[in-house]
Amino acid sequence: MTRPADRHRRTLKAAAASVAALLALGACSSSGDDASAGSGGSASANVSGTVTVFAAASLKESFTKLGAAFEKAHPGTEVSFNFGGSDTLAAGITGGAPADVFAAASARTMKTVTDQGDAAGTPVVFTRNRLEIATLPGNPEKIASLKDLTRSGLKVVLCDKTVPCGAAAGKALDAGGVKLTPVSYEEDVKGALNKVVLKEADAAVVYRTDVRAAGDKVEGVDFPEAAKAVNDYPIALLKNARNATAAKAFIDLVRSAEGRKVLTEAGFLTP
Repeated sequence: MTRPADRHRRTLKAAAASVAALLALGACSSSGDDASAGSGGSASANVSGTVTVFAAASLKESFTKLGAAFEKAHPGTEVSFNFGGSDTLAAGITGGAPADVFAAASARTMKTVTDQGDAAGTPVVFTRNRLEIATLPGNPEKIASLKDLTRSGLKVVLCDKTVPCGAAAGKALDAGGVKLTPVSYEEDVKGALNKVVLKEADAAVVYRTDVRAAGDKVEGVDFPEAAKAVNDYPIALLKNARNATAAKAFIDLVRSAEGRKVLTEAGFLTP
């Protein structure tokens, strides 16, 4: 598994150690009884091999930490991630791409997979996320609201309307009665945020978790309309999973107390 450099290595090590200990003791618990979500104590000494996880781009930092903890708890395993726009990932799954687990950034995107019969049961919501405006460090344009994004000459980026962060931004803009024409639509939330990081845009409407992950490369601005566009994140074991045992164990970890801790530290909301 490729692990990107993490600016918070101490947090990662602590999370990995605690999760490893939890799993080693067989105490990895879930928040429900849905078998499709891997509940029922599937974390065991028999977990082995590679588990392939398709996950929304906004989960990259959190899932990378959990993947490292999972591998440490189960020597010989590997968590292989495919991060991207949820709609692209869903299209890949329904098109036959090999994957064991799908974690989407919206129920609508997950429905694409369930409607095609590619999920092994009913997906379960494991976390939630809300939007923020990402600006350049120090917020030089003094952006304080969605309406400010309509100012003449301001370069604003949004996620594509087909992906969850773009759909959520559309809901928030509608809630505020704001008409906005961005300079570009990006294929996922990381692409939108990166435009600001590279100073190719003055602002982007992204998830607050991505603002937090970027550290001092951007500054986040809350806005009230974000409460009207909170996204649920469902996770599911896939019907054609090649390693269902490891997949269930990974889902258990995501839904466990330790998984929730990693997610909330990243800025996600409890479901």
